[in-house]
Amino acid sequence: MGRPAKVWSLTPAADRYFPDAHAELTVSLLNAIKDNFGEKGLDRLVAARARQQVDAYGKEVSKSDPLVRRLKALAGIRSEEGYMAEVRSQKDGSFLFIENHCPICAAATTCTGLCSAELTVFQSVLGPDTRVERTEHKLAGARRCVYKVTK
Repeated sequence: MGRPAKVWSLTPAADRYFPDAHAELTVSLLNAIKDNFGEKGLDRLVAARARQQVDAYGKEVSKSDPLVRRLKALAGIRSEEGYMAEVRSQKDGSFLFIENHCPICAAATTCTGLCSAELTVFQSVLGPDTRVERTEHKLAGARRCVYKVTK
């Protein structure tokens, strides 16, 4: 018996005291891949990652669903990954797929192929009856990435 044990835990306010080096590690690894395997090796890595994303997302997004439902499912997946994604209907019948945050921005700055692959992933997951076009790009100076999706 005796006193109850005290349980301590950190709040998000403590994060600044415990740095997260994931971004630096990722950039370093991407540079090491490029140095050791060349641009073609890095392109192969990005393509493999894109295939993994298409497979994983494809399990959650049914191509037989209406486009808006596919977009909302994709937005849910991307939000879980940290992109803060949302879908907005437009008057012309198109949709905006908006990513308000980019959790891989440091890596994407080092390897722009990640952004190119993202378009391919979205197009593959949403299906051949859609067209995906990036209209705002964080790496080009925009505050977010936005994709216009049309049927």
